[in-house]
Amino acid sequence: MDSLSKKLQALGVKLGTSELAYPKPDPGSPTLVDILPGKWLSTPFGETFVVSQDYPLDHTQGEVRIYPQSPLDPIGLWVGDEGLSGVPLDKFIFIDTETTGLSGGTGTYTFLIGAGRFLDNAFRLNQYFMRDPAEEAAQLAALEAFLAPAQVIVSYNGKAFDLPRLNTRFRAHGWPPPLEDVIHLDLLHLTRRLYSSLLESCTLGSIEYSLLQFTRKEDDVPGWQVADLFFDYLQTGDPSPLTKIYYHNDMDVVSMPALLNLLSHRLANPFQPGFEDHPDLLPIGKFYKHLGKFDFAEEILSEVISSKLTPDNLFLEGLKELSFIYKKKRLYDRAIPLWEQAAGHGEIYASIELAKVYEHHLSSPPEAIHWTLTALDICRGDNLPEHKAQSLLPQLKHRLQRLKTKHKKSC
Repeated sequence: MDSLSKKLQALGVKLGTSELAYPKPDPGSPTLVDILPGKWLSTPFGETFVVSQDYPLDHTQGEVRIYPQSPLDPIGLWVGDEGLSGVPLDKFIFIDTETTGLSGGTGTYTFLIGAGRFLDNAFRLNQYFMRDPAEEAAQLAALEAFLAPAQVIVSYNGKAFDLPRLNTRFRAHGWPPPLEDVIHLDLLHLTRRLYSSLLESCTLGSIEYSLLQFTRKEDDVPGWQVADLFFDYLQTGDPSPLTKIYYHNDMDVVSMPALLNLLSHRLANPFQPGFEDHPDLLPIGKFYKHLGKFDFAEEILSEVISSKLTPDNLFLEGLKELSFIYKKKRLYDRAIPLWEQAAGHGEIYASIELAKVYEHHLSSPPEAIHWTLTALDICRGDNLPEHKAQSLLPQLKHRLQRLKTKHKKSC
């Protein structure tokens, strides 16, 4: 997609000078303030248009309240900054941008920036609009003032998209980006870790529908249409198409604290009433295993494999995850029965682990030979991908030869 600069040049606008002009609607046609509930905000760099609204703390996005109430300690560990759990919620900033393209270069502009924070017993959402590059300095200055208290930035795919583009725009004006020295929590990555194996898509719209039980109104517009609607506005001066963009951005921002509430609650309360029906119990157990919280992960994964409601595929994955916790703890007496169960379902890793443990820890070459042969049978069967079989066969043959030699020497 062409940059805003090229679009504006095609409209006869001169870039890089004081002669930049925003669209001039026909006399009598609606203006921004006629269409949107916003106002012009003065900054040292001129005026910028801001729509501001407050959501009460008990507002729900679907079935989930927007005010997080559970401890954020697990998420802080996952982010790699334990200090996150001690940051007051009014120091969290939730941010989403609408841009003129996906390239991310200096010719890509963030024409609408939505930022929300908990303020005065409400969730304050400000949406900063830029009609053309001449107003960008004012837009960024107003945004920076709103961001001033931020200690944590929360986004959805912001690590790859929103934050790099905002930082680029601040640097383009010679300003140090205000978002570089704060904790960044990208909810997309956390959501993927917990739900990518359970859901077909982890787009924010899909997550809203699947997890928050929230469906957007018909006022919404697909993200890929946003830039086109903005360019329509540039060409005609009619701000009417912007209402769909504002609603889209509004929902993107307001869904984030609700999603943070849901994720923090599930991580802090995996055994909530009815947890047996929650398919996310397995990824939550894996989450804590990844963090090195092995005791809690063991408790969660034990529930996964003991529940009669667990589907076979999740049961087998739970066996594997739990068995490797026991292996790490050197609790082989607990790991062996799990590997034997998994091997009975044709899981080749389990046969290999049994061969290893019987050779190196239990000093039983005959048992190690038995499980190596079992692994070889699986390798030569039809259920293993060919590339994996070809990778494992030489290793297994070498192991078998070594075990046979060791067994002969011990006889």
